[in-house]
Amino acid sequence: MNEEIEFILDTTKEAMTSAIAHLEKELRAIRAGKATPAMLANVMVDYYGSQTPLGQVANVTTPDPRTIAIQPWEKNMLQPIEKAIMIANLGFNPMNNGDIIMINVPPLTEERRIGLAKQAKAEAEHAKVGIRNARKDANNDIKKTDISDDLKKDSEAEVQKLTDSFVKIIEETLSVKEKEIMTV
Repeated sequence: MNEEIEFILDTTKEAMTSAIAHLEKELRAIRAGKATPAMLANVMVDYYGSQTPLGQVANVTTPDPRTIAIQPWEKNMLQPIEKAIMIANLGFNPMNNGDIIMINVPPLTEERRIGLAKQAKAEAEHAKVGIRNARKDANNDIKKTDISDDLKKDSEAEVQKLTDSFVKIIEETLSVKEKEIMTV
């Protein structure tokens, strides 16, 4: 196969793989019953005037399946961390005891589970859009090459095969996450 085509296919595969990685990261942040530090991964804390991820200003642990403990590295960060958790609107009520912040993760209601499943579907749809954009870019790059029409058609078919396989991975990942969310 043409070197240029192989480069296009490799670039496309890389873009599609990164879409899957992004999806997995987003799905980890969607809670599914038990407490995990990943639930707070997107919380940004005002750390001396700049927005900083919570994991860079505190130690986040889960002492049991229903509790998240946040121990800031600086005591004066307790209030900003508490405020950031409230602003993130995750449905948590942080409790500050002067040393650490405790969050009791309530059991999910059926309504909340359905909402989280919809959120997971939306993330999967974003990943599919990323995959389709990578396919479109690859097909445009293939059309711009100076190769025979037969080779272009074969290359486009290869890109479609890649697209189909990555969309299948997204569907499987979503299915597992939905099952995890809906399991009581």
